[in-house]
Amino acid sequence: MITVTDLSLNYSGTPLFSHVDLQFAPGNCYGIIGANGAGKSTFLKILSGELESTTGEVHILPNTRMSVLKQDQNAYDAYNVMDTVIMGNPRLYEIGQQKDALYAKEEMTDEDGMLACQLEEEYAELGGWEAESDASRILQGLGLGTELHYNDMATLDARLKVKVLLAQALFGNPDLLMMDEPTNNLDIDAVNWLEDFLLDFAGTVIVVSHDRHFLNTVCTHIVDIDYNKIKMYVGNYDFWYESSQLVQQLVKNQNKRNEEKIKELQDFISRFSANKSKSKQATARRKLLDKLTVEEMPASSRRYPWVGFTPDREVGKDILFVTDVSKTIDGVKVLDKVSFIVEHGDKIAFVGDNENAHTALFKILSGEMEPDEGTVKWGQTATFSYFPKDNTAFFEGCDDNLVQWLRQFSPDPQEQFLRGFLGRMLFSGDEVYKPVKVLSGGEKVRCMLSRMMMSGANVLMLDQPTNHLDLESIAALNKGLEAVKCNILVASHDHQLVQTVCTRVFDFTADGKLIDRKMTYDEYLESQKPQA
Repeated sequence: MITVTDLSLNYSGTPLFSHVDLQFAPGNCYGIIGANGAGKSTFLKILSGELESTTGEVHILPNTRMSVLKQDQNAYDAYNVMDTVIMGNPRLYEIGQQKDALYAKEEMTDEDGMLACQLEEEYAELGGWEAESDASRILQGLGLGTELHYNDMATLDARLKVKVLLAQALFGNPDLLMMDEPTNNLDIDAVNWLEDFLLDFAGTVIVVSHDRHFLNTVCTHIVDIDYNKIKMYVGNYDFWYESSQLVQQLVKNQNKRNEEKIKELQDFISRFSANKSKSKQATARRKLLDKLTVEEMPASSRRYPWVGFTPDREVGKDILFVTDVSKTIDGVKVLDKVSFIVEHGDKIAFVGDNENAHTALFKILSGEMEPDEGTVKWGQTATFSYFPKDNTAFFEGCDDNLVQWLRQFSPDPQEQFLRGFLGRMLFSGDEVYKPVKVLSGGEKVRCMLSRMMMSGANVLMLDQPTNHLDLESIAALNKGLEAVKCNILVASHDHQLVQTVCTRVFDFTADGKLIDRKMTYDEYLESQKPQA
C-alpha cells in the first residue's frame, strides 16, 4: 500500500529523522508514537503528501483512495453536516453536485443527457445512493443524533465538529486512513465505537495517538520515532513498551558486564605488565581490552518526568460529605440534588458525557463556585489540592519565570531545591528561567502537577489532567496516582489511568443526576453494554 524509501527531514540543517525505510500493508493498523517534538505529526503529513521530505520518497499504489482526518474545525462552516461527511469522498461529492446542477436546468441538451448518464453510472459505482445512509450510520455511531444531520456546521459546538470531521475521514471505505489524535475530545461511547470500526476496517490505518488503551486495542504495529530514526515493531503499544524496556535493561546489563570485565583486565595489566613471566598474558589481555568497548546507550528523545504525591498526614475517618448540591449554569442545570460521602481510601472516577457537571462539582468542592442549593462539608483532617481543567488563570499575564512561579507553592524557597524539583519535571538548565506565560500546554500541566505535589494534600482532585501530556508524562502521572495513599477524585479521558487508579465510579447523567457505582471502570463499562 505505502512504501517509504530513504526518507529524511531536516530543519535548519538538523535532522528530525533520516534513512527511513518502511512498508505499510492493507489490513494493519499502525500507531505512531514518540516524545513531543519527535516529529509524529510531521511524519504523518509527509505520508499524506501535505509536507515534502528533504530526501527519499513515499510511494502509494495507484488508485488508492486516501482519507485524512482534518484538523480545522471551522473549515466547513459554510456546509451542513451531511454534506461535510460526504465530502470525505471528494469524487462522490463532486459528482453529486454536477448531477444536481444538470437536473436543475430548465432544458437539458443531448450532451447534458449523455453526461448525466455517465455521472449516474459512476455515482452508483461509488455507492452514491447509499451515501446518506452510510454517513448517518457513522454519525450516529459517534453520538450525533439524526436531528443534527442536516444542521449547518457553523451551529455546532467544537466537540460535535470534531465528531463530524472524524465521520468525514471514515466515510466511503477509503483504502488508506490517516488520523492525528482521533480520540481527542471524544466521549467513551464514541471511542468504543471508533475502536470497533477500526478493528473491522479492511484498509490501512496510520494513527498518531496519546491514548494507550486505544493504541493497545486497535494497533497491529507500532511505529516508534526516537534517536532521530523511525522503526516499526509488530504488536500493540504495551507489547512495544515491555519489549523496549527489556532491550534497554539487557543493554544496561551488558554494559555493566563489559565495564566489570574492562576493570578486571585493566587491573591485571597494571599488576603484571612489568612481570616478565606474565607479560604474554598481559599483552593478550591488552589486545582484548582494545576490542572491548562499553556500548553507549542511545540518547533517547524520551524523557519521563517524576510524579509523586506525599500527603503531610493521613486523612481521618471523616473526609467529605456532599448533600443535595444543585447548580445551574447559563440556564442549564448541570447538577441536580447530588449527594455522596467520600470514604477512606476512595479513588473515584467522574464519568459520563456531562463534563460540565464534572467541572462544576470540582469548582464547588474547591470553593471556587457556590452551589445554588445543598451543602459541602470537608472533614477536619482533610486537605485538598485541585487541578483545574482550565489553568489559564495561573499563567496568563504572569511575568514570573519557572523558579519564581513555583516558589509561591514550595515549602522550601531556596533556588537549589526549586531547580532540583523542576529538573525532575523535565525543566533543566536555563529553561527554569523561561517566563511561565510562554509555556506550552504540556509544560503548564507539568507545572500544575508540581504545584499539587508540593501541597502535601491528602485529597487530590484532578479535572482532565492528561490533556496536553505526551505518553511518557501520562505514564508517569498514572504511576504516581496508583502509588499514593490518599483519596483521589479524577475526571479523565485516559481509559488506562482511570481503570488502574480508581475503585469507584461517579456516573453523571445528562440532566445532572449522579449515579454512584462502587466498581472499577472496566466493570462500569461492562455494566453499560446492552443486555442480550
